[in-house]
Amino acid sequence: MSHAAPSSDVFTAPQPPVPETIDDTGLSPEAVSDLILKTLYVQGARTGKQLVDVIRLPFDMVDERLLTLQQARIVEVRRTTGAGRGGYVFDLAGEGRARAREALEASQYVGPAPIPLNAYREWVDKQSIRNLRMNREHLAAAFSELVLAPEMIEALGPAVNSAKSLFLYGAPGNGKTRIAELIARLASGTFFLPYAVDIDGQIMAVYDPVHHKAAPEPEPEEDPSGEGPLWLRSVPDYDRRFVLVKRPVVITGGELTLDQLDLQYDRFTKMYQAPFQVKANGGVLIVDDFGRQRVPPHELLNRWIVPLEKRIDYLTLHTGVKFSVPFDCLLILGTNLDPKDLVDEAFMRRIHYKIHVPSPERSQFDEIFRRCCADRGIEHSDEAVEYLYREYYGRLQLEPRACHPRDLLDHICDEARFEQVEATLSTDLIDRACGSYFLNDLNDAAEFGTT
Repeated sequence: MSHAAPSSDVFTAPQPPVPETIDDTGLSPEAVSDLILKTLYVQGARTGKQLVDVIRLPFDMVDERLLTLQQARIVEVRRTTGAGRGGYVFDLAGEGRARAREALEASQYVGPAPIPLNAYREWVDKQSIRNLRMNREHLAAAFSELVLAPEMIEALGPAVNSAKSLFLYGAPGNGKTRIAELIARLASGTFFLPYAVDIDGQIMAVYDPVHHKAAPEPEPEEDPSGEGPLWLRSVPDYDRRFVLVKRPVVITGGELTLDQLDLQYDRFTKMYQAPFQVKANGGVLIVDDFGRQRVPPHELLNRWIVPLEKRIDYLTLHTGVKFSVPFDCLLILGTNLDPKDLVDEAFMRRIHYKIHVPSPERSQFDEIFRRCCADRGIEHSDEAVEYLYREYYGRLQLEPRACHPRDLLDHICDEARFEQVEATLSTDLIDRACGSYFLNDLNDAAEFGTT
């Protein structure tokens, strides 16, 4: 059962304007020329239109650099495939290949022209997750697929609106990860994300198709004057060095290490990959299974003390240059461990909201069980729930979890398919499902004579 969160105009991303001059891009003319040369070296001869599609700068700007390179006999026109210079096929000539190799030795990045670091900071701030505003109606709709106590909604509301940090703790199987995912869904809307950022001539790749899902772009409006080729008249009216994506949701877990929170430098390509928290800017960063990482929890929180308090993170280039980037994401930490065993009070103070996700009460368990039966086409039975509570949660003193109805009913369906019978809540199928699901508990109880 899924429910879409109510949409809100507050998440509509402003459009970065199309740069009118090379100065407007924040890049030097030489940097644009180098990107053209590297593209021709790596991809071979390309039309003017194809170069624009790769570099994502306005055609006039690219063509200006092509003319300069032609005059220097670094680039030449091989042939034409259509009217206008957009149909000219350009290739390296003379010293072109040597110039391209020289540029590739500095960085092998080929793709959309990067934006400067200060422009990145500016556009993250304009689209900040801090603009997130949710009321009870939004939260109730978003969490309607879960059975939560009203006080849980009351606690989650301010935490979500803070766009700061949230610590979800409690026993496994009670929905912490799902709550985090649904909070992420609340951060709906779109976000203009640069493909790459230029830091003093070093390139940091930001766009990651694993974490950034492209959003439908508005249909471009054609130039009413009707001048120029159709492809040029239908270019989107925003800076194409940005890609329109859904607000990012980055999830990491026990595999997280400290070095993954810093720039990842590739000595072969001579460029950087942005760390998790940078890729999560404008959205949500979920650290699942907090405390089970290979790095001690206090070291992980130590790394985030400044970002959590100042909303700014500091990264370091391999040259030793340190620079700041926005830390503009809602950080959600989820754990099954006792918070007191993870970090001390001084560290926990940096986490703004701490919310316990408890095991379901009997009435909540009943409702979850009823919904799961309906989803699987199994006739619900109050007697079956009573049987579970008496024989397993009572006699064996097992703790009910919110995931148990779903998992046990799935086991019942599997057993029924194997036996080629209808899935029902018979005591036989319930016992068989519990026998495989609570395997360790039942075996231990039998072995030590506690049944």
